[in-house]
Amino acid sequence: MELECLPLSEIMTASRRLKSVLHHTELDLSSTFSRMTGGNIYLKCENRQKTGSFKIRGATNKISAMVERGERVPVVASSAGNHAQGVAYAANTFGIPATIVMPAAAPIAKVQATEGYGAKVVLAGTCYDEAYAKACEICEEEGAAFLHPYNDYEVMAGQGTLGLEILGDLPTVDVILVPAGGGGLLAGMIAAVKQVNPRVQVYGVQAEGADAIARSFREKKLVTTDSASTIADGIAVKSPGNLTVDIINRYGDGVLTVSDNEISGAILLLMERCKQIVEPAGASTVAAVLSGKLDVKGKNVVCVLSGGNIDVSFVQSIIEQGMVARHRRIRFVVKLRDKPGSLVQMLSVLAQNNANILTIEHDKLAAGLKPDETSVHIACEVGGKAHGDAVLKALRESGYEVEIN
Repeated sequence: MELECLPLSEIMTASRRLKSVLHHTELDLSSTFSRMTGGNIYLKCENRQKTGSFKIRGATNKISAMVERGERVPVVASSAGNHAQGVAYAANTFGIPATIVMPAAAPIAKVQATEGYGAKVVLAGTCYDEAYAKACEICEEEGAAFLHPYNDYEVMAGQGTLGLEILGDLPTVDVILVPAGGGGLLAGMIAAVKQVNPRVQVYGVQAEGADAIARSFREKKLVTTDSASTIADGIAVKSPGNLTVDIINRYGDGVLTVSDNEISGAILLLMERCKQIVEPAGASTVAAVLSGKLDVKGKNVVCVLSGGNIDVSFVQSIIEQGMVARHRRIRFVVKLRDKPGSLVQMLSVLAQNNANILTIEHDKLAAGLKPDETSVHIACEVGGKAHGDAVLKALRESGYEVEIN
């Protein structure tokens, strides 16, 4: 199979350009995820790539190609995340000035990381669209080149080198799962893999709240959405690329969607079982496998962990959601007699059933309470769904009225 728009020769050329710049990231077999799914689940650890994500691949290939053509001009990008750092690093490698336009509310850590790679950061607007408009202004004023994060064949060719690495490291791979936002990584991976081994299936994974590519695949035309609401900011894209969607729709095997809770649960498992720090977008592929969105029994499956640049201040809330998603935390309300010893008796039931209390709060003003009653709100850590159900059953069998929050 030959793709005229993105031939294998272009991806091979990109691979040669990137060889001295990038890490060849490891492909790890996860015994935990394999046992949970019945397949052989491998993790492609782009979260350990330079700049912390795959984005450096496309940015470096694009700038390298420009330099080879004699287009040694300043570059501009608009991004609040991984693309910003990838462009900054690549431009610095080739000694080319780079300006990255970020929304004014961009996390300080990301601004500092981008500046640390040698780029000039301009804060403008309150969202990506306004930052993009400012980037276009700068390009016109300074005669700079705009580096699109995904809707560019040379960027896609760079991202496709990840597919060549997987095929080289695991020739027997059956399925590859790829996070999808604007579609650059997915389209590049499809182009690379299908031209080398059409037998291998390539699926995209999107968040349910940002599913433009999934809709586009179903309708076989470019579809944009009015909103993109998800914790996976790296794939929160309302308008995917027309070039990327064309490749995905023609040659891809499908696009799956996962919930934010499923993503949170995957992040937590990656931390606990694999000792991997993965951002929400990167964990979406593991979420798809663990939630059974695809039958992987007996298959060699690669989940691309596309990035690890998770905001440290966001980690706690992700862990909280992940604990809930995996039934490791339960919240409930118990009515008690408002008299000495009532609380101790109820807590003893929890202790006997090995429930670890996280928070407890009295509410004597709740609606529907009798004068001699109090409402107690409790959050507990448990060992999983079966344990949580057993704790609640024990409370009810002890005569307590329990309401799940």
